[in-house]
Amino acid sequence: MKCLSQIRYLLTGAALVALTGCATGPLAGVTGGPYHVVAHRPNDPDKVRVKVSLSKQNVYVMEGDRCLMAVACTVGMPSKPTPKGNFTIYNKIEHKRSGSYGFSVQGNNVVPCTSGNAHGRYVGYPMGYWCEFAPAYGFHQGYLHPVPKTHGCIRLKGEAAAKFYALVHSGTPVNIAESQPEDSTLAKSVAHPDDSRLPDPPGSVMISDAAFQKPSGPVFDD
Repeated sequence: MKCLSQIRYLLTGAALVALTGCATGPLAGVTGGPYHVVAHRPNDPDKVRVKVSLSKQNVYVMEGDRCLMAVACTVGMPSKPTPKGNFTIYNKIEHKRSGSYGFSVQGNNVVPCTSGNAHGRYVGYPMGYWCEFAPAYGFHQGYLHPVPKTHGCIRLKGEAAAKFYALVHSGTPVNIAESQPEDSTLAKSVAHPDDSRLPDPPGSVMISDAAFQKPSGPVFDD
């Protein structure tokens, strides 16, 4: 797989949220902390579509003009960019692990490695709530950075990944472009956490199911 793994909460008045129905919640600190997001249940799942703005590092999940969820993401770095164009979700795996990057496990010793040089049991890097849109490219759970940082995948923080997973299905259209029309209306309500200074969790956590963060409450807010 091609992926491994301040506070800015701008709101242009209650009218924006009332019109769009989308906003992320304030963060518990400049770096890290929970990332509570709003996700609305679609009226017709077949009309859901996903828009990714590379310049804003935002994901907009839409049903017609209705915003179901608007959240921050991290996209591919210039040397390994996220592909642009029109795609569809075609593969979903809730507890996905990388087949390329991960950990070598020998007893209590957990060491980062690639799948080809593991000196012990290989456990792939957690890529929870995997939603694949192109071969080896997908949306998945992970840390967020203020600049493009992934190997081409699209990272979603914490419960945003689980809620995204619930909103899309096999066949959901995905458009990835440098900008989206929603940048001018929805982007101001999206909080962008910065996890770049956070240390990786202990290896014992990364190789366990605890690495896959579930929502703190119901998946949908209505």
